[in-house]
Amino acid sequence: RGEKEKILTVKIDIDSENIPARLEHALIRKSDPETSALLKEAIEDSYARLIAPSVEREIRASLTEDAEEAAIKVFGENLSQLLMQPPIAGQVVLGWDPAFRTGCKLAVVDETGKVLDTAVIYPTAPTNEAKKAGARRVLTKLITTYGVTLISVGNGTASRESEQFIADYLKNHLPASFKRAPHYVITSEAGASAYSASALATKEFPHFDVGQRSAASIARRVQDPLAELVKIDPKAIGVGQYQHDMDQKKLGEALTHVVEDCVNKVGVDLNTASAELLKYISGISSTVAANIVSYREANGHFSSRKELLKVAKLGPKAFEQCAGFLRIRNGSDPLDNTGVHPESYKAAETLLKKNGLDKEALRNGPTAFFIKDYAALAEELGVGEPTLRDIVKELGAPGRDPREDMPKPVLRSDVLDMKDLKEGMILKGTVRNIVDFGAFVDIGVHEDGLVHISKLKKGRFVKHPLEVVKVGDIVEVKVLSVDIAKKRIGLSMILD
Repeated sequence: RGEKEKILTVKIDIDSENIPARLEHALIRKSDPETSALLKEAIEDSYARLIAPSVEREIRASLTEDAEEAAIKVFGENLSQLLMQPPIAGQVVLGWDPAFRTGCKLAVVDETGKVLDTAVIYPTAPTNEAKKAGARRVLTKLITTYGVTLISVGNGTASRESEQFIADYLKNHLPASFKRAPHYVITSEAGASAYSASALATKEFPHFDVGQRSAASIARRVQDPLAELVKIDPKAIGVGQYQHDMDQKKLGEALTHVVEDCVNKVGVDLNTASAELLKYISGISSTVAANIVSYREANGHFSSRKELLKVAKLGPKAFEQCAGFLRIRNGSDPLDNTGVHPESYKAAETLLKKNGLDKEALRNGPTAFFIKDYAALAEELGVGEPTLRDIVKELGAPGRDPREDMPKPVLRSDVLDMKDLKEGMILKGTVRNIVDFGAFVDIGVHEDGLVHISKLKKGRFVKHPLEVVKVGDIVEVKVLSVDIAKKRIGLSMILD
């Protein structure tokens, strides 16, 4: 890319004088002086015109391929960490898509992600005090009417100005009658514009404009990042290096595999999942995913996994592949809310009985098992030892979301400006992106700061930033430098 922009010149430094001499030594026989001059001329010409350029092309192609594979790997790992960020459940969220001239689009969604209301306000430039006062009135109405507990602000254009307005509103203008002041969180809006203009968004919100769809997506991203981000082409999410430099087919395949892996690892609620989410489950195609949603809309909620066999084009083989990844909360069989596959239900029920439990006990939460000899018990139950360990793990925490172990997003109630930053300040931030040379951390100002790879870990050589941090990590950093003119912030995770 640097070469295309004519910023860089790259060449391979070769000993061009020595190589022809070595070729002459290998190919020219001194006993045949009549042809020596012609052969020497042919060697020099073929090396300069054919061999050297060909070898250079091969070397460059090989290095580019290696770099591309490394970049795709980083992109995939970053995407996985972004998708596996923990959901902030049980919140009424106000999604805020910031903008200047066209106004900030707002969307309130309830705890299930249903859009309750939308609005447009003008608190950012070009504006005046009257428009700001109007914006505050709209905000007060939405917060008090729907009991908003969290504001999710997109990190795009006018995010900084919107954040300042929100922080001032929460501090000075929130009604005294409101018992608990909402917090706000800065949310990556990467891919939101691509989603809001897509056919899927048009189908989901046919009466909304692109700004309203984007605001709804920004709100839902904090409620369940995985469910919302699977609606976007993984390449458009933009966590990694510049994706357009890479082989698009390879990148697309790698990222699709990452999404499938994350969706299957977390599992999917069969009664709330969209077709877009269901299609990433093993054994479920786009057509079958749409058929599941159609069946659910026509017949109401699924009460058991076995009911899936009534879905058009979902046969026994597909059921065998997908059933273990689909969850049914409060269904007829408590085992349907675990990762235990239906073919292992008999073994799971026997295990529960041996521990004096009935499977209905799973509705009450975690269950403890004391197993002395896994190998002997596995043989008795007629399953493999790894399967038994998986069953014990699933029954031990039925319905558990593996994302719960990940660090929660930083919720804010005040705002910082670059001018507020001083060298030596210790701040808490969220890792937003990782590249080969370091990690970008959101510390609450408009620009993300860079922790260079040399500042990630004290007393240890770090080969790649992913050895130390991942996207979504909450980290403490020290401010090393602030360049307001260039909008650059240097940070360090070495605090002493």
